[in-house]
Amino acid sequence: MSEKLPPCPECSGVYAYEMGVLLVCPECGHEWSPSDESAGEGGDKVIKDAVGNVLADGDTVTVVKTLKVKGSPTGIKAGTKVRNIRLVDGVDGHDIDCKVDGFGAMQLKSSVVKKV
Repeated sequence: MSEKLPPCPECSGVYAYEMGVLLVCPECGHEWSPSDESAGEGGDKVIKDAVGNVLADGDTVTVVKTLKVKGSPTGIKAGTKVRNIRLVDGVDGHDIDCKVDGFGAMQLKSSVVKKV
């Protein structure tokens, strides 16, 4: 056995073995396909801000351009900080769910924010 098998994705056990086309972990009994592992790592949607930084849940971002908001005469000004964002699969490219001070809960596009 010269080939090094990956650890179990469930329990990180190092004693995985091959059984046909599947890999099996004897510690927890989890079975997985080696192709699932490589697809799973690349399958996660990476959301980036306006300058290319990768965003994650809980990040603090700054709005980079003034945004119009329905029902508000002023809108959200550039430079407004938004804390504790949550990444979602939104509608029309709105992939950030957050609360903006003075406006309440809303969704923003990642292309109009910059990670702090």
